[in-house]
Amino acid sequence: MTALLRYHSGLFLRSQRWLAPLLLYAALVAVGVRPGDPVLGSLGIAAAGLLPVAAWSARICLTQEAAAARAVTAAAGGRARAHLAALLTGAGWPVLAGAVAVGAVTATGDLAGAGGPAAPLAGLLATTACAFTGAAVGALASRPFVTATGRSVAGLLLGSLLALVTTGSPAKHAVTALVAAEGAARPPWAPCAAAVLLAAVTAAVSCRAGARRE
Repeated sequence: MTALLRYHSGLFLRSQRWLAPLLLYAALVAVGVRPGDPVLGSLGIAAAGLLPVAAWSARICLTQEAAAARAVTAAAGGRARAHLAALLTGAGWPVLAGAVAVGAVTATGDLAGAGGPAAPLAGLLATTACAFTGAAVGALASRPFVTATGRSVAGLLLGSLLALVTTGSPAKHAVTALVAAEGAARPPWAPCAAAVLLAAVTAAVSCRAGARRE
């Protein structure tokens, strides 16, 4: 699995297709967060902006190989393992970008009444929840479920929107816990765990479907 992760990460970085989602995330954070704003609300905005970026990143990693290269990778490492490695790569890099954003927002935001170290912890948990929820959206809107580019992009947009506004979504609960917080931060452990579970179930279904259909 380590070799597959390195392979997909190398493809992702060398292709420079990561630039578009990264620039989108940087723009969302720059527009939505201002230095001196209450840190919890700013962390919530940064976490919410990561969800569509993670969905996009997951789709990039699932579709960046040509069909012939994908067949070779599947033969070498197993079709399900190769698919899982692509999904993990698509989720992992957004988590890293979110962690950097949490550090920047915490350093420039107003920490008054936010509970000190609890604020960045809450931000990291919220960004992780949004990243994994976004990865689940990206998995469902990409191969093997959706192969047409137009439908896939429409699915990413609609799925990301629903994940941010639908009651019961781990991402919505994680973001709300920060944006609507009164007083000290309460790290959203439960939404983060739910998002990881959702991503794991989605990945299992996606890998099984990929092994059967492709």
